[in-house]
Amino acid sequence: MRYFIIIFTLFFFTSELKSQTETQIVPNPNDSRVITTGVPFLLIASDARAAAMGDMGVATSVDTYSQHWNPSKYAFSESKSGFGISYTPYLSKLVNDISLGNITYFNRLNERSAFAVSFKYFSLGEIEIIQDEFSQALIEKPNELTMDVSYSLRLADQFSMGVSLRYLRSDLKIQAVDQNAIAASSYGVDISGYYQGDDQAYSEFDGRWRAGFIIQNLGPKIKYDDSGSESFLPTMLRVGGGFDFILDSYNKVSVTAEFSKLLVPTPPLLGTFTDYNDVNGNGLFDENEEQIGQSYTGIIDGKPTDVDFLAGVFQSFSDAPGGFSEELREFTWSLGAEYTYEDSFALRAGFFNESEDKGARKFLALGAGFKFTGTNIDLSYLFSASKVPSPLENTLRFSLTFNFGDNEYYEY
Repeated sequence: MRYFIIIFTLFFFTSELKSQTETQIVPNPNDSRVITTGVPFLLIASDARAAAMGDMGVATSVDTYSQHWNPSKYAFSESKSGFGISYTPYLSKLVNDISLGNITYFNRLNERSAFAVSFKYFSLGEIEIIQDEFSQALIEKPNELTMDVSYSLRLADQFSMGVSLRYLRSDLKIQAVDQNAIAASSYGVDISGYYQGDDQAYSEFDGRWRAGFIIQNLGPKIKYDDSGSESFLPTMLRVGGGFDFILDSYNKVSVTAEFSKLLVPTPPLLGTFTDYNDVNGNGLFDENEEQIGQSYTGIIDGKPTDVDFLAGVFQSFSDAPGGFSEELREFTWSLGAEYTYEDSFALRAGFFNESEDKGARKFLALGAGFKFTGTNIDLSYLFSASKVPSPLENTLRFSLTFNFGDNEYYEY
């Protein structure tokens, strides 16, 4: 009997203690699953050819704008060098002064190596600031830019690798509001590889395989203010493959598929935690029960995102609150096709898809290209297929390329 009383007493106090530490967890209904980063303009396709094929370029054939997608492709260029200028209007349905400009130059040094430099400038237009009706309007022009340099080396007859170094500058602060405002800056590194097979004879056509990968914008977080808040760079993994159907000496059809994923931590699932005295022991926070302390916000599922950029890369593969299925939804994919006639005319089409709860970008793109004695003109147009309007919807993009030393290197 004595042992029974002791056991009963311990059970009573344990139950009473438990009632003092019950916690109610209420998920945040507005919790977002979309991954956000700093300098997101780096994810915009800056040339018309890639835009027309569904924002892809990691495994397509080499062109002047390979710097943005996969600079290791330059080691397979048949031209000695090239210079390109492209222009992309942004939010053209609302304003006419937001745009992305890109200038790229590459030079194939020899049979095995090449280098390239590029400059991107993202203008957010003019912002007019008026304090009152008696003050003169102040004009601010926020902008972001990058400067890149890359080197590619052919490690084998069919495979090359490249490395790029990128300087980023984001000047979004309003000087008229904060006199001490300074532009945020960081740097990033790209590591890429490209495979281009030899021509193979099939029953009714010749063919050629292509494949590529790149890790883009691998670098420290960018800091926008003195309070210490920092944003991840849009570190991106891209992998893709394609095949060229060489129908005859004049006609060629190329098809390519590409998958990409942001190597940035997924926002955790947050909720409100409330400690309370569970008097009746039903595990619920009833109206007649006493709250213990103040409610606070915490992580219900997932991992904290306050890690450095390298830890964030590895964490990005296993931190989605929804588990493996949500990790898969963080991949985007593109399918693109290109028809070329005698390397002088091209028609292109592509489709881009992103999960509904990860940004919901879906669009169809069409484009064309024309070549006149070393000069290429490329155009593309985007049709949104999503309920979420695209800032590039109904936008005509334009690229102009000058190639020097055409067919100086024989690759096919």
